[in-house]
Amino acid sequence: MRYISNLVLQKKTFGLLITLLLSLCNNMAAQTITIDKTKFFTDEQLIEITVVSDFNSLIKGKLKNDFKQKKQPAAITCFFPDSNKVTGIIEIRARGKYRREECIMPPLLLNFKTANAGALKPLGKMKLVWPCGTGQYDEQMILKEYLVYKIYNLLTEKSLRVRLVRIGYHDTKEKIKSHTFYAFFMEDGGDLARRNNCKEIKSEKFNTEATNREQATVMTLFEYMIGNSDWAISISRNVKLIRLKTDSLSRPFVIPYDFDYSGLVGALYAVPPEGLPITSVQQRFYLGFPRTMEELQKTLQIFHNKKNSMDSLIMGLEPLEATHKKQMINYLDEFFNTTKKEKDIQALFIDKARNQWGF
Repeated sequence: MRYISNLVLQKKTFGLLITLLLSLCNNMAAQTITIDKTKFFTDEQLIEITVVSDFNSLIKGKLKNDFKQKKQPAAITCFFPDSNKVTGIIEIRARGKYRREECIMPPLLLNFKTANAGALKPLGKMKLVWPCGTGQYDEQMILKEYLVYKIYNLLTEKSLRVRLVRIGYHDTKEKIKSHTFYAFFMEDGGDLARRNNCKEIKSEKFNTEATNREQATVMTLFEYMIGNSDWAISISRNVKLIRLKTDSLSRPFVIPYDFDYSGLVGALYAVPPEGLPITSVQQRFYLGFPRTMEELQKTLQIFHNKKNSMDSLIMGLEPLEATHKKQMINYLDEFFNTTKKEKDIQALFIDKARNQWGF
């Protein structure tokens, strides 16, 4: 009898979820809220979100070769800080590589440009990064990665913006246990390019030294600061390229992303790429090409000027546990302490620069 009661309850719940999907479509016209995508990423307040979809099928299909074609509808409800509640029917699909293959729930690409997205349609397409597992540790790692993006935002406008959310997912078939945790949305590459008067480059390949020298210097020093070696411009690994709209021959700007393999985040699964003379992501290794002392000091001054703001970002993120805050600040302190003296700068970024190692 208990089995039958549970079965009836599941069927009723499934029916309610389907009703929710349909009612959202019917009530879309009643929403008069206007969402600005730029403000969406500049606003710092937390958004509460629920997503209802067939997550069981999503997980089953995440490892198939055609996972990019496996788009499915999802009902999404966003509770904004101004007390506005916005609902819509969007499309979701799995994305990514390592986290798609190894994590319980794969990262998602959300497409808000659907017929029934309602007021959410201006958000376009966005990547969602959420925990690899359902434990507290996994959630803490996501919060740390979110902070890495925010730290890079302090250094340059040519960086991907992120928005912290508290999101819950619910499986329509009730085969996947519902869960709620912190996650973040990542700005679309095309939107990043447009706000910098640029366009995104997707088809061309560039060597590091064929990109904008000043921006590449900022990026490579940043990757060194956070202890991240999981990037390569020549094969477009964890970097995007954008170029000025007004000059088709200009050198592209490099935009880094995916920082879960950095020492600053310190995920347990993170390991250095093969071929590097380091055994842990906690060890920094400079992958940039040599720069003059003048270039290095000028760029490093930007970093040092933002040190207090970096610390404030870390300490101000309330959901991040104190032990992780301390780890992040201590890790950054190591970088700043070793980039004060000219002799140390010479040794790290000129004498031991990339061309010496032949990578």
